[in-house]
Amino acid sequence: MADQEFYKNELVEISGIIEYANNARQHSDSQVDELAMIIERFGFTNPILVDENHNLIAGHGRILAANKLGMVKVPAVIVAGLSEKERKLLIIADNKMGLNSSWDDDLLLVELQSFGSDLELAGFTTSELSDLLNLVDEVDFPDLPDGDKEPFQQITFTLHDEQHAIVKDAVALARTNPLADTGINENANGNAIAYICEQWLEMQQAEPEE
Repeated sequence: MADQEFYKNELVEISGIIEYANNARQHSDSQVDELAMIIERFGFTNPILVDENHNLIAGHGRILAANKLGMVKVPAVIVAGLSEKERKLLIIADNKMGLNSSWDDDLLLVELQSFGSDLELAGFTTSELSDLLNLVDEVDFPDLPDGDKEPFQQITFTLHDEQHAIVKDAVALARTNPLADTGINENANGNAIAYICEQWLEMQQAEPEE
């Protein structure tokens, strides 16, 4: 184990950080935007890693996000005494180790469903969320007697920004109806969405056939 005297924490100026020109890990604009959202919401909770000369070892994406947010200084862990070979090896290893883990899809979906409007902060793309939901759809759940199963269900779906605004406004308006607070669901938003859908179905059924 490396001597802990080689490590210390500091606030370092972004302008003095030297990014590694041969960094093989790429960061898309969308990922940088996601990182910026997380930093803006929770703060800079994950320090970057630099050597004693402020050569960047880990945190290239976080630096891009910090620049996007107009930050001047960021927290850093400084690792001293690395050889050039060790520094390069650590750059690769730090990026690769996170890729070697996997998800428990069932537990992940349960967690994601609890985030509501904050789901975008979790960093998953619409395609990844769709794949997770498809995995759930493929599971063969046993039929249970009516008295043995929970009468509430969760539905997760993704929306474009414009669709999100429409749904949000519709739910807010539907919640002004007393049925939203007196329905069979303790969740007023759930009652509101069900009320909107019920009204739409009744309207479709009432339209005369041509």
